Amino acid sequence: MMIYVIIAIIVLFLVLIITNIRIVPQSNAYVLERLGAYHSTWNVGLHVKMPLIDRIAKKVSLKEKVFDFPPQPVITKDNVTMMIDTVVYFQITDPKLYTYGVEKPISALENLSATTLRNIIGELELDESLTSRDVINTKMRAILDEATDPWGIKVNRVEVKNIEPPQAIREAMEKQMKAERERREQILIAEGHKQSAILEAEGEKQAMILQAEAQKESAIQKAKGEAEAIREVQQAKAEGLKMLKEAGMDSAVLKLRSLEAFEKAANGQATKIIVPSDLQNLAGVVTSISEIAKK
Repeated sequence: MMIYVIIAIIVLFLVLIITNIRIVPQSNAYVLERLGAYHSTWNVGLHVKMPLIDRIAKKVSLKEKVFDFPPQPVITKDNVTMMIDTVVYFQITDPKLYTYGVEKPISALENLSATTLRNIIGELELDESLTSRDVINTKMRAILDEATDPWGIKVNRVEVKNIEPPQAIREAMEKQMKAERERREQILIAEGHKQSAILEAEGEKQAMILQAEAQKESAIQKAKGEAEAIREVQQAKAEGLKMLKEAGMDSAVLKLRSLEAFEKAANGQATKIIVPSDLQNLAGVVTSISEIAKK
C-alpha cells in the first residue's frame, strides 16, 4: 500500500512539473508574476514556473504591429472640419512596461493619436493640411514616440491615410482643378502656336539666307567667267601680235594694213575721210607693196 502512495506522489510531481513547463516562441515574451507581483520576463526558450506560486500575467508579441484607426473629425486653423484617419506602426520594446504601464495600451494609443492629430491640424490651414502630409506624419511620430515610452512602446512610423474635406470644399477644389487644367491647356496651345511661328520664321530666314548665298555665288561665278573671257581675249590678241612679229610683219606692213582700212572707209558712205598726217611716207608704203607683189 505504501508503494502505491509513493508512486502516486511521484506521478503527481511529474504531472505538476510537466504542466508548468513553458516554451516561449520566437518574437514573443511572457511576463511572469510570483504571488501576484512581477517576477521576471521570459524570452525565447524553455522555462519552468513554480506550481501554484507563479503565473503568466501576459503574453506579449514583439513583432511590429499596424493599427488603422478610424477617421477622426478635426478642425483646421481656418475653421474647416474634415475627417482624417491615420495608420500607426509600432513595436513593443519592454513587455513589463507594456503590461503594467497603462490600462488597454491600444485604446490609449488610439486616443493619444486622435488628440495629437487635432492639435497639429489645428495649427494648419486647409491648403497646408492637404499638402503637408510629410510634416504631419513626422510631428505625430515624434510626439507619439515620446509619449508612449513609459508604456514600453516604440512608434516607428505614422501615416495619414486619408483626408476627406467637406462636400462643398471638394466641389470647389474640383472646379479649381478643372480651371487649372483648362488654363494649362490654353498655355500649351499658345506655346505650340508660338513655337510653330518661330519655326516658320526661322525657315523663311534660312531660305532667304540660302537664296542670297546662291545669288552671291552666281554673281561671283559670273564675274569669274567674264574675267576669264577677257583674259582669253587679251591672251589671243597677244598671241596674234606675237605671230605677226614672228612672220616678219614690220612697220611697212602695218602701214599697208592702215591703207587698206583707209580704202575700205573711202568706198563706204562716209562723208568725211580722215587722212593720216604722215602722207610723205605713202610713197614708201606703195613701193613696199609693189615689192611684196613681185615676190
